[in-house]
Amino acid sequence: AALHDWIAREMALYPKLALLGDYNIAPEDRDVHDPKAWEGQNLVSPEERAAFVQLIGLGLLDAFRQFEQPEKIYSWWDYRMMAFRRNAGLRIDHILLSKALADVCSSCDIDKVPRKWDQPSDHAPVVAQIG
Repeated sequence: AALHDWIAREMALYPKLALLGDYNIAPEDRDVHDPKAWEGQNLVSPEERAAFVQLIGLGLLDAFRQFEQPEKIYSWWDYRMMAFRRNAGLRIDHILLSKALADVCSSCDIDKVPRKWDQPSDHAPVVAQIG
């Protein structure tokens, strides 16, 4: 709620606003490798998803979803049970853009290459091209 209120104030001051990072929320079932297995758990709970929808309701756009994307594209994979190799991931890292920035965003992708490196993060970067 505090983030929502702060972003609402910031959007009034800065029409070109980007809010990006690890939200720990998979907004939709298509953002989860196995929605049934994750149902009701952290990262996909109705409360978390509702908070994400409230941010979008401020006039922010999910940059990744502004473009046609292949199925089963994720930004996070647990280190256990070879989740990355099995692509058993979730899309929990997001770039939300104000309309002014979304209008000049030409692409948004998840770069899985760093996740293949030795001792990688369990997250892959989300990258948007703006301008």
